[in-house]
Amino acid sequence: MTKSISAHSALFENHPIRRVYDEATEAWWFSVVDIIRVLTQQTDATVARKYWNKLKQRLRAEGSQLVTNCHQLKLTAEDGKQRLTDVANAETLLRLVQSVPSPKAEPIKLWLAKVGYERLQEIADPALGLERTRGNWRKLGRSEKWITQSMTGQETRNKLTDYWAAHEVTKGQEFAILTNLIHEEWSGVSVKEHKDMKGLESRNLRDHMTEAELIFTALAELSTRQIAETETAVGLPANKKAAKTGGGIAHRARVELESKTGRKVVTGENYLPPSKSRRTLKP
Repeated sequence: MTKSISAHSALFENHPIRRVYDEATEAWWFSVVDIIRVLTQQTDATVARKYWNKLKQRLRAEGSQLVTNCHQLKLTAEDGKQRLTDVANAETLLRLVQSVPSPKAEPIKLWLAKVGYERLQEIADPALGLERTRGNWRKLGRSEKWITQSMTGQETRNKLTDYWAAHEVTKGQEFAILTNLIHEEWSGVSVKEHKDMKGLESRNLRDHMTEAELIFTALAELSTRQIAETETAVGLPANKKAAKTGGGIAHRARVELESKTGRKVVTGENYLPPSKSRRTLKP
């Protein structure tokens, strides 16, 4: 499972269900203990966690693959700290629900299915997805200018990943390698280092980029795609070469802008709540 994810909570009957979106696999991953808490109708998260631990033991003893299909990611706990939490995709959870006798089993199944249905709606009518995305950003206090730049950058990103997928680059690890190479070339830091600067941990870097960071990321990815298309890059090695060149174009533009303005493009600025933000660090 990749780490290119965006984390937030969804509501099921006013119960928050923590979930993350994995961009590489295009799938939602949900907190298992949050689902268990709903199924067991527990108000105490500790009791629900103990229930899940015992259920895991039983499933392992039965030779079930359900536990194997779960992963761990850092999610925000009730105390506000990031803690490793078991997560599973909707397919695994739909099977897991069958192992928990609960009057909430069918409602939670419908809720999980609805997440997938909304995604299918967006594929059939992209305008729905765009408006839903705009609405979510507005709720988080993003400006219209930032939203437009972010969505333009995402379209540029999608065209690049479409090219990769059609030219023998594998989703997941190889996508991540190329993404990090482009980012490191234009910004001078890796994706992880940039996230650390912003104090993001498991959060999506692009969700917390400044307008300038979004623009230079888009320039690097646009340049990479056009170079790859011109050279008909096929496979990881050829696309790494295009990524390095494309990122270099944005790097030179960044350096020139910084020399004229005296301001750094790559920063520790983020959109985290003040209590959760780290001190801004210099790149």
